Amino acid sequence: MLRKIATATAGILTLFAAATAQAEDKPTWTGPFGGTFNASFAFVTDYSYRGISQTQRGVAGQMGFGYETPAVSEKVPLTGYLQAWGSNVNFPNSGASFELDTIVGARYKALNDKLLIDASFMRYNYPGAAQDTFFDFNEWGLLVGYDFDVVALTAGLHYSPNFFGNSGVGWYKQLLATVPLPFVKLNDNLAFKLFGSIGNQYVEKNANYGIPNNDYWDWQLGLTMTAFTVDFSVAYTGTNISSQDCGNTQNCASRVIFMVSKTF
Repeated sequence: MLRKIATATAGILTLFAAATAQAEDKPTWTGPFGGTFNASFAFVTDYSYRGISQTQRGVAGQMGFGYETPAVSEKVPLTGYLQAWGSNVNFPNSGASFELDTIVGARYKALNDKLLIDASFMRYNYPGAAQDTFFDFNEWGLLVGYDFDVVALTAGLHYSPNFFGNSGVGWYKQLLATVPLPFVKLNDNLAFKLFGSIGNQYVEKNANYGIPNNDYWDWQLGLTMTAFTVDFSVAYTGTNISSQDCGNTQNCASRVIFMVSKTF
């Protein structure tokens, strides 16, 4: 079964991830031990994971909640974090209608927060899914990014010892870019940025995953407008998997997706 077709925050390195891969100043509130909490809510016209629709090209409501520790010291800008993220999904005849991810990681920011190194462990869970679907899986991730002011670049590498659907070893490699557009000045409460990414997903057992080869490519190109602390995004995304090789569906086809999100 192709990952969530016949039917892998946060959305980490998925649709619109390029818009937020580099650390940004987002609202937070004080938590215990000197750390901070944050929460996010989003409505999206299609939940796309690495270019593949998880909702049969239907709408999704998503939310996340996280805690980040204070830095070790001023000289060691290293923090730890714990996050939970959820979204509705649509995998026909699987018993699963919801995805719940938990992430534990460490984040290092230096050079006035321009350099970002983020290492994480993510557990994907699909409550209600039949045991023989083997949907649940673990994944390790590493992000390295640098903000050059005119463009922020982030490279991501993810590894799973047994990827979705018992498809064996999985590797996902992705390059993301975000370009702020400060010269587009319509209002003091509006800000714009372009984002794009290209990624490659490899699986050891492509037959279990439901694709004709051991890997495929995905991409996205989009625009985010931040208005009064609310993000409005539109992205064109797709893969190089044909409809025939996508369970005879349009879940892998190129398409336009809209998202409205808010971080607290």
